[in-house]
Amino acid sequence: MDRFPKEFLPWPPSSPPFRISQDTSRYKQYDKHPNPQAIRMAHLILETFKAENEGVRWYVLADDDTVVFINNLENVLARYDHSKYFYIGMNSESHASNVYHSFSMAFGGAGYALSYPLAKALVNNLDVCIKRYPTLYGSDHILQSCVADLGVSLTLEKGFHQIDVHSDISGLLSAHPQSPLLSLHHLDFVNPIFPYMNQNESLYHLMKGAKTDESRLLQQSICYYKPKNWSFSLSWGYTVQLYEASFPPSILQRPLQTFTPWSKSVWPLFIFNTRIPSKNPCEAPHVFFFDSVENRSGDHFITSYSRSKTPSFPPCLSNGNHSADNVSKIYVLSPTWKHDPIGNRRECCDIMHITGTNTTEIKLRNCLENEIVP
Repeated sequence: MDRFPKEFLPWPPSSPPFRISQDTSRYKQYDKHPNPQAIRMAHLILETFKAENEGVRWYVLADDDTVVFINNLENVLARYDHSKYFYIGMNSESHASNVYHSFSMAFGGAGYALSYPLAKALVNNLDVCIKRYPTLYGSDHILQSCVADLGVSLTLEKGFHQIDVHSDISGLLSAHPQSPLLSLHHLDFVNPIFPYMNQNESLYHLMKGAKTDESRLLQQSICYYKPKNWSFSLSWGYTVQLYEASFPPSILQRPLQTFTPWSKSVWPLFIFNTRIPSKNPCEAPHVFFFDSVENRSGDHFITSYSRSKTPSFPPCLSNGNHSADNVSKIYVLSPTWKHDPIGNRRECCDIMHITGTNTTEIKLRNCLENEIVP
C-alpha cells in the first residue's frame, strides 16, 4: 500500500499483514511514465525480497482486486524447478492489450510468479533497469523488460486471467482452458458472474465450489445423451450448457462470445477463437448455473445446477423435436479425488435422464483407453 489504510481499520486478522511501500521519489528524474505509480509498484519486488527471502521459493505479484486460487497455484508452481529462472504468467485476453504492451509480458492484474533465483537477479539489477525504461506504462511491463534483460522468457500458464473484456463473461468461464484456475482479475468491471447476485455475492457463491474441490473449479467436461442427441458442456462449479443437437468437443471448447472486447482497435479482438451466440434453437444452449454442493455420496461430491431463465425459443426440429425445456435441474457427481488437467485428458462423463422427469444427472469419470468423445 502507498498509505496507511485508516478506512479499513481494524485490520481483519484473517487478512495478510499490510505494508506501506517505500517512497520512490529518488527516481523522479527517470519517471516519465503516464502512470506515476508504475515505478513504486515495480519496486515492490525489491522491498518484498529484502523483507522475506529465507527459504522462499516463489514470489507472486498480483493486483489488490485479483482473486487468487492458492491451492491450485501451489500445485502448479510445484511442477517447476524453483532453483531455476522462471517467469510464469499469462497474456491478456484482449489482442489490443497485448499489442499495446507486449505478448512477452505476464499481465500484472492476473498475477505472475518469479522463482527465487530470478527475483534475486531482478532485485540486484532493478535500479539500472528502472532507469533504462522510463516511459513504459505499467509496472508489469517494466518488470517484464527487466526480466528479458536477464535472458529469461515468459512461461505461459493459462489459468491466470486478466479478464480484459467487458459485460457478461459467463461464456468465457464456461469454456475454461484445460489448466487449473489460478486467478480472476477485473471482476468489478464485468457483470456479476451469477444471475440475480451482485459481484460480492457471486464471488462468495463461486467459492462454495472452490472450497469443495478447487482442482475441478471451471474445468470443462463434454458428454452426450445419444437417445435424444443432446450435448452437455459442464464447467464444474459454474455452469452446464445443454444443447438440443450434437456438437463435437472442438466446437464446444470455444467460448460463447457473451462478452464484449476491451478494445476494438486491433483485429482479431481476442487471442482465442470464440462462438457468436445464436438464436437458432439447435445452436443456443439451455444454461444452468451452479446452485449448491448438495452432499457427498460415497466417493463422489454432488453439485446441483439450476436453469437461469425460462426457455424462450422453440425446440430444435432438425433433431427430432427432443426438447429440453422440461429439464429444470442438473446434478453432477464428481469423484472426491483431486483432478489434474495438465498432461491428462478432460474427464469423460455419462448422462442419466429419465424421460418425463425434470432432472438430469451427469457422472464424471476417467476416460477409457482409446475412448473418443462423442
